[in-house]
Amino acid sequence: MAETTSTEATVSEVMAELAALEDPKARAVNERHGDDHGVNLGKLRAIAKRLKTQQELAGRLWATGDSAARLLALLICRPKAFGRDELDGMLREARTPKVHDWLVNYVVKKSPHCEELRLSWFADPDPVVASAGWALTTERVAKKPEGLDLAGLLDVVEARMKDAPERLQWAMNHCLAQIGIEHPEYRARAIGIGERLQVLKDYPTPPGCTSPFAPVWIDEMVRRRHEK
Repeated sequence: MAETTSTEATVSEVMAELAALEDPKARAVNERHGDDHGVNLGKLRAIAKRLKTQQELAGRLWATGDSAARLLALLICRPKAFGRDELDGMLREARTPKVHDWLVNYVVKKSPHCEELRLSWFADPDPVVASAGWALTTERVAKKPEGLDLAGLLDVVEARMKDAPERLQWAMNHCLAQIGIEHPEYRARAIGIGERLQVLKDYPTPPGCTSPFAPVWIDEMVRRRHEK
């Protein structure tokens, strides 16, 4: 029998720890949002803080296919250590919303391959993959808009958002709102597109939260900035 490596033992220990944190109520809530784990994210972050950065362990946790393990892997990995094709493959495997979101926000955005992947994913026929391209584009709209065709982005939103699958529609709507918030010269057009398409107008919004309906979202964020 081959000797178990320390990393493999650690994977087993971490998986057992995650299993012990499984909460049926948390799983029920998460499943309503398309996720398939029942681990409290605060407790997951506490484990990550204790483990610190461990790239090899992160790779082995990701390879388990378990969503809680993958979320933990994304917290303890080194984002710049992944190759372009490796990140592309990981995104295509990341079908649950939370794993997909953390991969894009915590890893891909810090990768030297971010812009290349943004361009590749943006035009991908898979709407979940395309939603990652739109999320990265929204980041650029806010932080590094130089070189982006904002009018062209609005054209695409106007033509495709109404009938886009849910996750892609959300990502396109966020981009629409961000253009309206960050770029006054396109604000009236962004609001007009939102009003015509009516996407997410009736989305239930908890008290104290901003509606995701783009015209309301844009107006509220602009108002807050003017109050500062």
